[in-house]
Parts: sequence; structure tokens; C-alpha cells
Amino acid sequence: MKRIVIIGAGIAGLSTAYYLSKSTQQGGQQLEIALLEKGGRLGGSILTEQADGFLMEGGPDCFISEKPWALKLCEELGLAQEVIGTNQQVRRTFILRGRRLHEIPEGFMLLAPTSLWPFVKSSLFSLPGKARMGLDLILPRKKSDVEESLGAFVRRRLGREALERIAEPLVAGIHAGDPETMSLQSTFPRFIDLEQGHRSLIWGMYQRKKQFAHLRPRYTMFITLRHGMEGLVTALKKTLSPGIISLEQGVVGMEKITGKPSQGPRYRLRLRGTKKAMEADAVVLATPSFATADLLQGIAGEIARQLTTIPYCSTATINLAYERSQIGHPLDGYGFVVPRLEKRSIMAATFSSVKFTGRAPQGKVLLRCFVGGAKNEELVSWGDDELLAAVRGDIEEILEIKDEPLLQRIYRWHKAMPQYTLGHDERLSRIEQGLAKHPGLFLTGSAYRGIGISDCVHEAELTVQKILQFISK
Repeated sequence: MKRIVIIGAGIAGLSTAYYLSKSTQQGGQQLEIALLEKGGRLGGSILTEQADGFLMEGGPDCFISEKPWALKLCEELGLAQEVIGTNQQVRRTFILRGRRLHEIPEGFMLLAPTSLWPFVKSSLFSLPGKARMGLDLILPRKKSDVEESLGAFVRRRLGREALERIAEPLVAGIHAGDPETMSLQSTFPRFIDLEQGHRSLIWGMYQRKKQFAHLRPRYTMFITLRHGMEGLVTALKKTLSPGIISLEQGVVGMEKITGKPSQGPRYRLRLRGTKKAMEADAVVLATPSFATADLLQGIAGEIARQLTTIPYCSTATINLAYERSQIGHPLDGYGFVVPRLEKRSIMAATFSSVKFTGRAPQGKVLLRCFVGGAKNEELVSWGDDELLAAVRGDIEEILEIKDEPLLQRIYRWHKAMPQYTLGHDERLSRIEQGLAKHPGLFLTGSAYRGIGISDCVHEAELTVQKILQFISK
């Protein structure tokens, strides 16, 4: 029986174990699966906590329905009745400008307007800024094949104001990244397709909106689980046979064991805290790329070198609970993002108990604030008191909050957000070329082709297909 060892039990590692186990249960080749996690819990950055009637997410609080893989997994796991969408009565998001929250105009699709009158009326942009964005309708499409950053793309198509007031804060809220270094090809390839297909980004988005206007999606764009995202982790764990998962079992080194040419190599894993080693026919590294690089240094140096060039940044999530009567703002939206030029500590905030039901008791409110990211990472290392003072200073001024919070929680995520910087696709190509020389080695996770939960689930499923093809040979 072939042994497959998965290192790392975040959503990518857990999903890989699930799809491998599912294959054997459906009559595929029988495999011995081992899932090793150096920490004491499963799920990586997915962490749900309940206290005093509040349901708090320490990491991601939702996933995207447009990317169907996480939803499909939830349905396979029997969680369909747990899936809920956003509150459709307040379908608005704000951007901070000065001390006021300005609504993102209706019809705005991430970077560009698709409805004229809401855009014209918007107080978010100046008249010159609106005129510059309108030039996108007549500007020629890009002819060069030179890779472009997201920041350069937005400036070229829509102007500096669009970059500073909407693109940069929205991207920081999603990727915690810097648009000046982010690869457009690796993060938002759809924009390249829109420009090339329609010449104008605004016209392309309008046409896309028109094309899908007749559809009535089953779910809202952002969906979650009624009792928290950790329910997905728990459901995945329940599908795995006893003995597959080993917590607090770190791997400190790997060696390649060369066997007969017909058999191919095997791998020996050195485990922390013991002299015993584990051998495997295939190894899946579902760890951050820098941790993967450390493990591969001795057997795949070129891959390791490429992996170390994928940068990461740190973030922190701060949950704050208040009485509704303490908050002066109407909270008539999902939350807001903060442009860097506003020089605030927080880069975004979600009105959690407005966005999703069941997050706070009646008459109370739960807020989630985000700090850190590529341009403000040092905040994550501040002490609790200092960090809370900075965050509360911002959120209480912006939302007109009086008195102390009922509850507050800090969740720090050190070097947890990979950044897809310029050259990312070329980097992945070199990594894949290197992996071809090491049969039985597989990489998966958020460092490669998507940072979201659904992307990680999809990559895990594709990785399992590669494993099964390898094993069958």
C-alpha cells in the first residue's frame, strides 16, 4: 500500500486529505494517508470563537460563491443547510475619505463604474477624477506584453484618484497587498481579458454585467456558515479515518531515498521530538512557501530558492462588541475600507452582525477591524494595549462610538498572507519545472494560485488528481 504524507493541516492540507480519502472510499487504489500538523489545532487561519452570544471569526469570515469549489465541498460534507448569504437589505460598502464614510457608487465593479448616474452623484471622487476615469472609454488597449502591476494598470486606465481612493484600499482589504508590486496577471487576470476583449475596462465590465443581468444566483457573492467557518474544518475532520491526523507533529527535515528505477524515489521525513523517521511514496507540502523551502533545501535547492522569493505579510483581526445604542453611525452597510493616504491604523472594518445573521445578540453589534498588511505590517507586533488603543481610536471616531466595548479579541496572523508580486507566474513555472525532477513531491496552498478558501480547496482537488496519476504509474 502506498503512503501519502501531507504536511500542514490548514484548509489546503485538510482538503487534500479529504479528496485522497474520498478516492479510496470510491474504489480507487487503497492508500495510507498521514496528515501531519506542527500546531495543536486544525484549520490554519480559519478560527471561530463564541463568547457571550457573539460569534467571532479570527481569520476569514466567508468565501466567494462565484468560485464554486468551497461551496461544492460544503454540500458534499452535508453543510448545505449551514450556508448563508449576506444581508440583502444593506448591500453597501463604504470608503473612508476625510472623516466621512462615502458609499461606493452602485454599479461599481471593484475598480470601475458600470452605472452612470450613481457614479456622477458620488462624493467619493472629484470632478477631475471622474473625468479622468471616463477617459478609459476612449483610451487604446495595451499593446505591450510587458507584465504590469495592478497600480500601473489602474493609473493607466482610470487615473491616480481611482487608484488611491478605491483600488488600493479594496485590494488591501482582500490581499493585504501593495498595488505597486502586485502582479495584475496573477491577481486579477480578468482585467487584462476585459481590456483586450473590449478595449475599455468600463465598457467591458458594463457588458459583463449586462450579460449576467438575467441570472438569479442561488447565493449572494459572499457566503459563510451559519455557525462559523470552523464548521468546515470540523466537517472535514469527521470524514477522515482515525489515525490519519497527527497534531503537534512537526517535520524538521526531508531526505530523498533513491530506489530501483522502476519504483522511483521515496522520501524520509525527520519528525520533531523523536529519532524515528517516516517514509512516504509521495509528500504533499501544504505549508507556507517559506516553510516548504526550509524542508526542500537539502533535496531540491532550486525549488527552495524560488519559494523563498514569494513574500508574505502579517495581519491582525480585532473583534469588538458594543451595545447598538453606543454607536452613532447607522451601520447601513457591510463595512468600509480605508485608503492609505488617510493615515489610519485600520485598513478595513466589517460590520459583522449586519453583514451576516447570528453574529451578535439582539441589541448588540459585532465589528471586525483589520490592521497590518504590506504597507503597515509593524502594527501586528505592537502590544495588546497599544494595538487596541490605536484601533479603537480609529473605529470609535469613524462610527461615533461611545463608552467601552463589551468584548474585544485580537487574532494575529504572522507571515500568513502570500503576496503575488511581479514575476509570480514565471516563478511558478520554474517551480513546476523543478518539481518534474522530483517525482512524488507536490505543493499546494495559498502561496501559488489563489489565496481564498475556495482557491485552496480547488488547488487541493487538482493536487490529488496529480497524486493519483503519479501513484497509478
